[in-house]
Formats: sequence, structure tokens, C-alpha cells
Amino acid sequence: MNVSPPIDFRECGSASAKALAAKLAALSHPARIEILKHLSGNRACCCKDVVQQLDLAQSTVSQHLKVLVEAGLVRFSAERQRSRYEIDREALADMSASVATLVDTCCSGR
Repeated sequence: MNVSPPIDFRECGSASAKALAAKLAALSHPARIEILKHLSGNRACCCKDVVQQLDLAQSTVSQHLKVLVEAGLVRFSAERQRSRYEIDREALADMSASVATLVDTCCSGR
């Protein structure tokens, strides 16, 4: 497992802090959270599978998936004529650890 180094939150604008902010921004829309929840129950899905679970247009779901892929939370692969999406569980675990570090840092008064 490739674990990211801990984030030094005292260093404003560090690359790791910016990466965490980008991931958190990607999660800031309720539809993207629902998409992640749907993907978590499946090995990989195509956009059409996600559209069937949500009350959103295909183009809207596609755009949300693009944001999640660009943030590094979802992986994209082309399979024949379909696009497949799956959660990057390692990236989510790294993000979770970074958020926990941030909370610990803020709460400890360091």
C-alpha cells in the first residue's frame, strides 16, 4: 500500500494540503457523495449504471464522475465501448487519514 506522507498543516499552500483541498472540494456536492456510495457497492460501473441509481441526466452524472476522477477519488478505464469507473479506495483512505490528522492538529491546539 502506497501511503501518502502526513500533511504538515502549518505549511500554508503545501502540495499535500492543496491535494487534500481538491479531494474535499470534489466531495462537496451531494450527488458525488451518492455516486461514491453507489460505486462502493460495486467493483466497477459504467456511467449508465450510475444514472439508473440517481435521478440525474446522463450528462450530469458524467460531469460529476469527471470531477471525482480528476480529484483522484475514482479511477476511469475504457473497456471496449464502455467507460468503467471504480473507487480508488487507497486514495479515500489517505484522504481520511489526512482529515483525521487535521482534526487532531486543530483539537490539540498545536
